[in-house]
Amino acid sequence: MSNNTIILVGEGIRKERMANAAITPGHLVEVMSTGKLRVHATAGGHAQKAFAVENDLIGAGITTAYAAGAQVQYEVMERGAEVYALLANGQNVAIGAPLESAGDGTLRAYIPSSSGIDASNNVIAYALEAVDMSGSSAADPSGRIKVEIA
Repeated sequence: MSNNTIILVGEGIRKERMANAAITPGHLVEVMSTGKLRVHATAGGHAQKAFAVENDLIGAGITTAYAAGAQVQYEVMERGAEVYALLANGQNVAIGAPLESAGDGTLRAYIPSSSGIDASNNVIAYALEAVDMSGSSAADPSGRIKVEIA
């Protein structure tokens, strides 16, 4: 598997929308009521399994962010596809760990609801590798994790 692309295995449906703010390939994204694209903004909330991908039309890599107002390429992924996503700072996940939205475009370990409501359908993906970001900060240059779409 290549670490130079967001879609590692499988296919998604490629789409394109204008960014409302900067978006990095690998971010979990959502369409706003304005029609613009943003990073998924609800921690633990429902999310379409859509990820920003690298702008391969101009040869940009996975570390090249889209600027606000730019046309963002993203893919809505099928179950079982593998994606090189972004893991939230402070997370330490094992292989097979269920992951949900961290509310900032990154993924975090799934947190069961304390209210008794089953939120397991909010799981976006499962970790394909163990990644320890528990000692990281917002300036951490990697923060990537290979995941399988749930």
